[in-house]
Order: sequence, then C-alpha cells, then structure tokens
Amino acid sequence: MSDIRSAPRRALITGGASGFGLAIAAALLRAGALVAIGDISAERLQDAARSFEGGELLAVELDVRSPASAAAAVAACEARFGGLDTLVNSAGVIAFNPLAQISEAEWDHVLDVDLKGTFLCSQAAAPLLCASGRGRIVNIGSDASKVGFPMLAHYCAAKFGVVGLTKVLAGELAPHQVTVNCVCPVGVSGTGMGQEVLDWKIGATGMQPQEILAATAADIPLQRNPTVEDIVNAVLFLISDGAAFLTGLALDVDGGMLSTIPVPGVEG
Repeated sequence: MSDIRSAPRRALITGGASGFGLAIAAALLRAGALVAIGDISAERLQDAARSFEGGELLAVELDVRSPASAAAAVAACEARFGGLDTLVNSAGVIAFNPLAQISEAEWDHVLDVDLKGTFLCSQAAAPLLCASGRGRIVNIGSDASKVGFPMLAHYCAAKFGVVGLTKVLAGELAPHQVTVNCVCPVGVSGTGMGQEVLDWKIGATGMQPQEILAATAADIPLQRNPTVEDIVNAVLFLISDGAAFLTGLALDVDGGMLSTIPVPGVEG
C-alpha cells in the first residue's frame, strides 16, 4: 500500500496482540505505519512485541470496556506518535449457549467487549482522528452482523450493533474527513476465535475438523474458506487513501456467501 508508506499512518489496533488485530498490525508495520497494539493481556502483548522486528510498535495494556483505559491508550499514541489517524476495533469475544442458558453476566461480557468496547475506543480516538484530516475507523464485524445464528444471541446482537454504530459514526464524523467502515468476515479458522468456533462445531456435530472445513467451503460460492490475509487486505484497503470516498460500509468478506443463492445442479 504505497499511500501508507508515503504518508505513514499512526494506528491503534485494539485486540492487537492476537488474531486479526495482530495480523493487521504486522501488515501496517510492513507498510511503514506507526502502530500501537492494545490488549487486555500483558502476556500476549509481550509475546506480540517480541514477534516484531523493526518498525515503530507501541504495546499498551487496554481494557476496551473501560473509558479510562481507552483514553489512556489514545493518550499513549498521541505522546508516542504525535497524533492518531487510524483506529481498528478488533477486540472481541464469542460464546455459545442457547437462549435459556445465557446468563446476564455472559450477555454483558459479550456486549461490553464487542459493542461497548468499539464505542468507547471510537469515542476516545475521535478527537485525534478528526484533527488529522484523514481519519479512519475500521470495525471488525462478522457474518453474524448480518445473519442470526442459533446459540449466538449475544454475539449476533453485539455484531449487528457494530454495523449500526459504524453507520452512525460515518455520518457524524464525515464533516471532519473521517471515514468509518466495518469488515464482516465469514468464519476464519486461523485465529483464536476461529478455533473456538471450530472446536464448538466439532463438539456439536462429532465431525472431524477437516470435514467441517470442507463443508463450510462447499457453502461458499468461491469454494474455499477465507484466510486471515483476506480480511487483512480488506482492512488495509479501507485504511488506504484509495478508499477516502468510502464510508458507512459493512463489507462482506465471505466469498459471496451472503449475497448469492446457488441453484443446485447449475454451474456458471
């Protein structure tokens, strides 16, 4: 992404010590960006920091559920980078339970991390993003931002909410040349959360991992499962100068699964 290298981005990635967040941080560093990764786990932050060689990396402890913690992370970015123009809200959790077994504490935890955390970090970062004149917020949604899945009432509620929040912030921050978009990937097995989903499917069906992955790939029009790189590339595009006129999107990164209806026995 030549535009990032010619005008280095100053980015904060929540949930940046693992999964999509870590992969996005690595890609931005390779493109010459100044990057902060925020994570609630000090151990994961240390491991992530050791995995990078070179580049401008700041590791900050961040509890996205806390307004004070979000404000402190943004302040650390301003002190280190002289400002902030990019926020990727990647922190997230998932849990599987039928409606009758979801406790209030479990409901609150999923909503607090996945939706409230996106709100609090966006709120804390907005003044610096607006001041930059080229601000970007990219939220990580899900196919569960678009479709209701059994056993995931809290997760779907949170991820649908992230899309709604994306659209509201896109309109509110547009006068300051801040774009706000959401990437909605279908399940990716190459992350910690993806492994949680796979493990749950194994337990629920008794199928082997290879059988489950083959079955999910068969349901995708492009006939393969997504990779972490597929999602990273979508995020990088929305951060790039080339996406400066795109805002309020909830972009499906799903190989066409949510937008096409295959006809059995008919091939193009």
